[in-house]
Amino acid sequence: MSSKMPPKAGPRGAMPQGKPKLDIGILKRIIKSLVGFYPKLVPVVIFCIIFSAVTAAMPALFTQNVVALIEKWYVTRDWAGAKAEILPKILLLVGMYLLAIISSLAFTQIGAYLTQGFLFKMRGAMFEKMQSLPIRYFDRNKHGDIMSRYTNDIDTLRQLVSQAIPTLLQAGVVVISVLGIMLWFSVWMTLVVVGGVIAIMFVSGKIGGGSAKFFVRQQASLGRAEGFVQEMMNGQRVIKVFNHEEQSKKDFDEVNNALYNDSFRAHAFANSLGPIIFNIGNLLYVLVAVVGGLLLLSGVKNVSISGMAFSVSLIVPFLGMTKQFTGNVNQVAQQFNTVVMGMAGAGRVFNLLDEEGEVDDGYVTLVNVNIAQDGTITESDKRTGKWAWKHPHKDGTLNYTELKGDVRLNQVDFGYIEGKQVLYDVSVYAEPGQKVAFVGATGAGKTTITNLINRFYDIADGKIRYDGININKIKKSDLRRSLGIVLQETNLFTGTVMDNIRYGRLEATDEECIAAAKLAGADGFITRLPHGYNTELTNNGSNLSQGQRQLIAIARAAVADPPVMILDEATSSIDTRTEAIVQAGMDKLMENRTVFVIAHRLSTVMNSDVIMVLDKGRIIERGSHEDLIAAKGTYYKLYTGAFEEE
Repeated sequence: MSSKMPPKAGPRGAMPQGKPKLDIGILKRIIKSLVGFYPKLVPVVIFCIIFSAVTAAMPALFTQNVVALIEKWYVTRDWAGAKAEILPKILLLVGMYLLAIISSLAFTQIGAYLTQGFLFKMRGAMFEKMQSLPIRYFDRNKHGDIMSRYTNDIDTLRQLVSQAIPTLLQAGVVVISVLGIMLWFSVWMTLVVVGGVIAIMFVSGKIGGGSAKFFVRQQASLGRAEGFVQEMMNGQRVIKVFNHEEQSKKDFDEVNNALYNDSFRAHAFANSLGPIIFNIGNLLYVLVAVVGGLLLLSGVKNVSISGMAFSVSLIVPFLGMTKQFTGNVNQVAQQFNTVVMGMAGAGRVFNLLDEEGEVDDGYVTLVNVNIAQDGTITESDKRTGKWAWKHPHKDGTLNYTELKGDVRLNQVDFGYIEGKQVLYDVSVYAEPGQKVAFVGATGAGKTTITNLINRFYDIADGKIRYDGININKIKKSDLRRSLGIVLQETNLFTGTVMDNIRYGRLEATDEECIAAAKLAGADGFITRLPHGYNTELTNNGSNLSQGQRQLIAIARAAVADPPVMILDEATSSIDTRTEAIVQAGMDKLMENRTVFVIAHRLSTVMNSDVIMVLDKGRIIERGSHEDLIAAKGTYYKLYTGAFEEE
C-alpha cells in the first residue's frame, strides 16, 4: 500500500534524550502530517472543538445575569418582569447547548475517522519505508523492537491524536474564555485564581517532569521486551534441546523487571498528580469564596473591564468559573504524560521513517528483447525468454547489452563495519554458464561475496561488473531480478504451497510453478500433502520438514528462471537420499546458467568449473577439483578431513 510520507521536521525526529521535554519539532511534524493527510477535515474538527469549548464558558455570564435579575426581583418583587427577562436568556443558552451537542457529536465521529485514518496512513508509510531499507538495518535491529513500533508506539500516537491534542485544545480555549470573563467581572478575584493556578502548574511541572523520563524509558523498555520475547519464540527448539528454560526465565525477568520499574515509576508519579491538583482546586475554591466575601463586606472598589461593582451576582459565577478554570488546567496537566508518551512513541516511529533508504542511483534496466540472427536486439513488451540491459546515454541514445551472466569481481575489499575489513583483494571471474564454488571455514567470507553481487551491501573498493557493466549503474530491482538465490535459511510465507513457489515470479502460471517443483524434485511430496499445491502453510511452513521447505525454496528460484543462480548451502538441510533426487533437478536448473555455489558438503561442488578456497576473507586457492586435490593444499585437507584434524 502506498501512503504519503509524513513530512520531516527536526533532526530525524529523535526521541528525547537526557531530561525529557516536549519536543516541539515532533509535535509540529505530527500536526503537519495530520493536516497533510486530511487538509479539509482537520479545520472542521478544530472548529467543532473551539465552538463547544466557548459554549462551555457561557454559563458564567448566564449565571451572573440570572442572579442579578433575582437580586432585582428581591428588591422590586416584580416576578413577572424578571420572568420575561429570564426566559429569553434560558432559551438562548439551551439553543447554544444544542449546537454544542451537535458540534461535539460531529467532532467525535469525524475525530474517530481522522484518528484511525491517520494511524492507517502512518502504518502504511512505515511499511512502505521498511521495504526500502537496506538489509543492514534488519541485521542491526531486533525484529521484535521493530514490531513494537507498529503496535505500542503507534498506539501512543492514537492516544495523542484522539485524546491529548483535542483535550489540550479544548481546555486551552475554555481557560482563555473563562479568563476573559473573569477579567470582565473582577481583576482582583482573577488574580487570586491565577495565583492558585500558578501553584497547580508548579506542582504539575515537578511531578510531571518526574514521570516524563520514565514514560520515555517505558517505551524503550517495551520495545526491548518484545524483541526478547520474539527472539525466544524463534529459538524455542534450541532452548529446549539445551535445557535452557531456567536461564531464559532469568534473562526475561531482567528485561521484564526493567519494564516494570520504568512503568511503575512513570504511573506512580502520574497517578498522584490528579488527586493533588484536584485538592489544590478545592482549596482555591474556598479561598475565592472567602476573598470575595471579604471584598464585598469591606466595600473595596472593584476593578474590572465591565466596570461592575462587587455584588453577590458577581461572586457566585466566579465560584463556578474557579472550578471550571482549575478543572481545565487539571485536564491539561493530566494530558502531560499522554503527550510525553506520544512524543516518545512518535520519536521511535519517525526514527524508522527517517532511516536512510537503500541508495539506488542505477539507471541501467533489464528488459525483454528479441534477438535477430544477425545479433540485432529489439525491445519487447512481452516475455520472450531473452533479456538485455537497457543502457541510456546522456546524448539520448540507447544501448542494449544481451544478458549472458558474465559476473566479475575485481580486487574487491569490503567490511560490514567501518574499520573492520572482511574481504581483501577478492577477484572472481565467472563466465556465462560456469559453475563457481566457494568453500572454506565458517566466517571465511563466502556468503559475503554473494551479498555483494546482490548489492545487499556495497563494496569499499574494487569493481563488480555484470556483462561488462558496473553493477552500481544497474538499478537494484533489475539486478536482483536477474539473480536467483536459494539461502540456507528458508523463509516461507503464509499462503498455499503454490503461492510460495509463485513468489519467485508473480505472473507465473500454475503449470509453470508445477514444472519448477518437478525440476527441483519437490512435486513428489507436494502431491502427497492434504491439499497438494493448495495446502496452506503457516508459521514459516512449520508443518513441513526442513528439507521439504528447502525444496520449495529451490522450486521458487527455478520458476524465476534467472540467468545467474546463487546457491548458499541450498542442500544443507536435505538428507543424502533426497539430495541425490534434488541434485538431478539442480543440474537441470543450472544448465546454461552462471552459478555460484556455497557448500560445506564438498560432494556438491566437485563438478564445479572453478572452486575457490577462502580463508579469513582472502582467496588462497582456485582451480578445478582435480587440480586442487593434486596441489594438496587447504582444499585437499578439507576434502580428506585433515583440515578438521589440524
